[in-house]
Amino acid sequence: MADGTDCRSRSTWITRRQAVASGAGLAAAGVVFSLTPSLAEPSAIASRAIPHSGELLPVVGLGTATGYGGADGQEQAALGQVIAQLIGGGGKLIDTASSYGSAEEVLGAIIPGGDRPKIFLATKLENAEAGQGTAELRHSLERLRTNTVDLLQLHNVHRSSQSLAAFRDWKAEGLCRYIGITTTYGRDYQAAEAILRREKPDFLQIDYSLADREVEARLLPAAAEVGAGVLTALPFGRRSIFRAVAGKPVPDFAREFDAATWPQFFLKYLLGHEAVTAVIPGTTNAEHMADNLAAGRGRFPNAAQRKAMIAFYEAA
Repeated sequence: MADGTDCRSRSTWITRRQAVASGAGLAAAGVVFSLTPSLAEPSAIASRAIPHSGELLPVVGLGTATGYGGADGQEQAALGQVIAQLIGGGGKLIDTASSYGSAEEVLGAIIPGGDRPKIFLATKLENAEAGQGTAELRHSLERLRTNTVDLLQLHNVHRSSQSLAAFRDWKAEGLCRYIGITTTYGRDYQAAEAILRREKPDFLQIDYSLADREVEARLLPAAAEVGAGVLTALPFGRRSIFRAVAGKPVPDFAREFDAATWPQFFLKYLLGHEAVTAVIPGTTNAEHMADNLAAGRGRFPNAAQRKAMIAFYEAA
């Protein structure tokens, strides 16, 4: 998995609903989603520049590691509503992978052709070798029903010697606009850092949440040094961090950076880090997508406020 989905199980989804509802002081999550001020009167979602180009990218996107592979017709209709909410709410980044079951195929089916220019589409390949990698890439493009993707990433790097030469060739051919690397495993951080410093890719996708901050020590500074944009996978943690705050209200100081719900609180913590370009929480729920997008609006926490967020979470 390489995105922070909130739909890994029904029990996790209910936990998010309970956390959101308690944070707003209401009994039902559905009410929270319809009445939260930041959603009722939405301002523009913030964008940040991709360091290597200056292109602006909205700071909240969508991950598709869970819930998009194998979706049937009725489920695809619901997923289409998530995509519509993303675009309508000012977002554009959708992250997927060749290894996410049939997620690429599902996305190809549910993204209207006219909306493709509105989307920043990212996918990942498992193979970096020119031969097998080219076949994998062609298959991904076919399933996504597109001739090019915006971002092509080498998935879960694990050896410091791994090269992005083939990815650079594909970029030169116009099959992608940006290249990057990903990892969501602490054991591979050293390899990721070595590749990052040597290859200087356009993007690094890394697991990062309020509950898992190890990347703040070396990988985020390294990304900043080489000018790589950062996408945060698993922004709600490997285990739902909503469980830690279930039944607790969002702290009053969260108003200082416009966080009205727990999802906004957790996502804004990440967006408060200057190296982070965008967060990519996964969801199959259009209301959750709207709540996630709200994290990209208003103020973001400063260094002192982020320390207070850590202290609050660790004491929960």
